[in-house]
Amino acid sequence: MTTAFDPVVLGGKPLANRVVMAPMTRSRAYGPGAEPTELMATYYAQRAGAGLIVTEGIQPSAAGQGYPDTPGLHTPGQVQAWRTVTDAVHHEGGVIFAQLMHTGRIGHPSLLPDGLVPLAPSAVAAKGQVFTHDGPKDFVTPKELSGAAVEEAIADFAAAARNAVEAGFDGVEIHGANGYLIHQFLADNTNRRSDAWGRTTQGRIRFAVEVVAAAAASIGSHRVGLRISPGNRYNDIVEDNPGEVYRALLERLADLDLAYLHLMEGPDPDLTARLRTAWPGPFVLNPFTHPDATGPDALKLVEDGSADMVAYGALFLANPDLPRRLAVGGPFNAPDRATFYGGDHRGYTDYPALTS
Repeated sequence: MTTAFDPVVLGGKPLANRVVMAPMTRSRAYGPGAEPTELMATYYAQRAGAGLIVTEGIQPSAAGQGYPDTPGLHTPGQVQAWRTVTDAVHHEGGVIFAQLMHTGRIGHPSLLPDGLVPLAPSAVAAKGQVFTHDGPKDFVTPKELSGAAVEEAIADFAAAARNAVEAGFDGVEIHGANGYLIHQFLADNTNRRSDAWGRTTQGRIRFAVEVVAAAAASIGSHRVGLRISPGNRYNDIVEDNPGEVYRALLERLADLDLAYLHLMEGPDPDLTARLRTAWPGPFVLNPFTHPDATGPDALKLVEDGSADMVAYGALFLANPDLPRRLAVGGPFNAPDRATFYGGDHRGYTDYPALTS
């Protein structure tokens, strides 16, 4: 029987175990350069016992930023600063992927430089507010991406993937979940386009497919993973038929031989099982445990074949040596729920409603 503590090879990279540190946006890249800090190097190195670390969301372009003090991978200074983080993780024997996250309509002009505004598939504002340096502000109506701007956004993801490899990352995870730009193209209420980037199921999935394919062409498909969250309503997302859309998406991506698919599970376990069956490659599962953090019971998902690897979020914040504690049955520090759910924006996570 395979367990979460057995080694595995992911994209040609040997991993010590099958416990994944899930991406958690923490807003600690202080300063105008949006560059990671020594504190972030310490934070990730402390958690290098994970089979795989997936970083916090990293914007692939200045226009992709949606929260205060989140890091980028689009300038030489950012690439150099990330090298400090990857070197620290590798020194401890860890493997680390950069999560590339363009937030799309989720954000605010006050967070963006040079008069930029949030961009999206369609000019549809999200309900709710975003945290800024001046406190919470209502989401604004985003600017609809022109056809040329869509192509530019795809190129930005590919360039950020190349920058990630230059910065020493072992690969990248494309963030196609949680109501951000790629998810906005997939969803019914945020993609109202009548051109080739919308209208039909194939149109809706096209942006996701082309972003992943461009990143794979830039750095090799074995270095690229994709995260999705079918049916996740976070950030005011509505998907009328996620089963159809995501089956079509996986069919289009199946031949790329990606490093993995990372599913952030919603409240429909049957859909999870169908997508697990449909995906031919490694399958990472961030199980639906809301309102509780994912606990030791999730290890059985590897044992029963529901997933090849299992992702933990909140429990990794509170227990930097989580794989060791899971292996011996604890003890476990309890996550600070107030901080984790956004009481302090510096500890902000990008999915408080459906986190691990």
